[in-house]
Amino acid sequence: MAPAASACRRLLRWLLVSAAVLRPGLGSYTVNSAYGDTIIMPCRLDVPQNLMFGKWKYENPDGSPLFIAFRSSTKKSVYYDDVPEYKDRLSLSENYTLSISNAKISDQKRFVCMLVTEDNVFEAPTIVNVFKQPSKPEIVSKAPFLETEQLKKLGDCISKDSYPVGNITWYRNGKPLQALEGVVVINFKKEMDPVTQLYTMTSSLDYKTTKADIQMPFTCSVTYYGTSGQKTLHSEQAVFDIYYPTEQVTIQVLPPKNAIKEGDNITLKCLGNGNPPPEEFLFYLPGQPEGIRSSNTYTLTDVRRNATGEYKCSLVDKKSMIASTAITVHYLDLSLKPSGEVTKQIGDALPVSCTISASRNATVVWMKDNIRLRSSPSFSSLHYQDAGNYVCETALQEVEGLKKRDSLTLIVEKPQIKMTKKTDPSGLSKTIICHVEGFPKPAIQWTITGSGSVINQTEESPYINGRYYSKIIISPEENVTLTCTAENQLERTVNSLNVSANENREKVNDQAKLIVGIVVGLLLAALVAGIVYWLYMKKSKTASKHVNKDLGNIEENKKLEENNHKTEA
Repeated sequence: MAPAASACRRLLRWLLVSAAVLRPGLGSYTVNSAYGDTIIMPCRLDVPQNLMFGKWKYENPDGSPLFIAFRSSTKKSVYYDDVPEYKDRLSLSENYTLSISNAKISDQKRFVCMLVTEDNVFEAPTIVNVFKQPSKPEIVSKAPFLETEQLKKLGDCISKDSYPVGNITWYRNGKPLQALEGVVVINFKKEMDPVTQLYTMTSSLDYKTTKADIQMPFTCSVTYYGTSGQKTLHSEQAVFDIYYPTEQVTIQVLPPKNAIKEGDNITLKCLGNGNPPPEEFLFYLPGQPEGIRSSNTYTLTDVRRNATGEYKCSLVDKKSMIASTAITVHYLDLSLKPSGEVTKQIGDALPVSCTISASRNATVVWMKDNIRLRSSPSFSSLHYQDAGNYVCETALQEVEGLKKRDSLTLIVEKPQIKMTKKTDPSGLSKTIICHVEGFPKPAIQWTITGSGSVINQTEESPYINGRYYSKIIISPEENVTLTCTAENQLERTVNSLNVSANENREKVNDQAKLIVGIVVGLLLAALVAGIVYWLYMKKSKTASKHVNKDLGNIEENKKLEENNHKTEA
């Protein structure tokens, strides 16, 4: 009978437990766990000395208990009830702490730890909360653009896999948006996954934009509760293209220049300040009342001075919205008279004029042989130095690249030559100079007349104003004749100069000749005196005639000698 009585007592106790006829236990204890983590629930009861076993149960929504774990204090055995949702997820320690792995939203219940003795049943309840952080919110289904003064859906802010449900807030430039009829319309919805019991939150924003929203960032956030309290996640910024109508048009001239000159290509560009900008415009040219329909640009090529005037452009569908700009096409004309190659004679008059016609004051510069002149040339009587290359050049300083020039090549015919001689003070050398005038520059050649030998060792001066010279230095042993030849493509001119031998040698020869002449003269005088005396004595009349005749011959010889000396000199 004893075993049967014992079994009856155990059965009675079990029924008591199953019927939850319990002694009042401890107050509720809360355990917060993150989704997917391990839930750890201490029993929170002191283990009595006569403990028979411990059990864990949870309460169904209808309040009925469901046992899930059992541990005997005597046999040290652990038993887990056949509850499908907790299969292989439970662990009951020796101190009756219950662990549930891979926490799920369905684990959010009221669990009770029960310690049973032969006389009593002790309970300790635990409330389990499971939290799931939502995904970072994201703005999706974004509008490609927003239009001013129109209420239009901006986009959806979505955040997934949250528990419990989070709250979504919209922001403009960091400031939260509040619902305002006709301006800010916010719709919120939530959806729960039936398997995971996690929520997806979606908030749509309809917004009436203005031009003040240009480049303004929009964001959204989700506020949720976690194991450590309330937290907030923010989305990335979204900037929207704001469409607004054109309120003003402007016209530009491309490429931008300080001034436009004849021959340039210019492009007119019309712009509207709307977004998107207008793609077509009407362009109005000077003197043309009807506009030319074109894209936002209109090009004029090789413009002339008659293109100067006012240019306009307007919207195609709103012609009253118009812009204008004035264009001046600068020009520069130069007329040089005469120009090209002109051949004149020495002493001729040659009027020269350089006439300028320009859109504004122009500068005029005259050049002769690449040297700037102080004033414009004028020729009342031409000289050889007037010959040369003349250039009249004009420019508009304010207009880049607008320059004109013309040239005159003045030729004064036939080179002129003048030869001079200079003897060195020592008398050993002579410097012979050939002065030449002519244009184009004549070439000079020295030769020795008779032999035809060319003298190459010469020295030349610079060619300035149609003049220059060539000189040679010689020490002739005998009398020579030098020839200077000047020649250009127009004419050839020749001049010659006789050059005697060195003066020191001439003086010695002259002194010798003088002594010989004196001696010969004395001898002749003595001879004549003797003959005169003899003839006088013999025949005075006849002798007198002969003497007179001989004296005449002597005087003629003296004069001839004197003439020879002068010629040599």
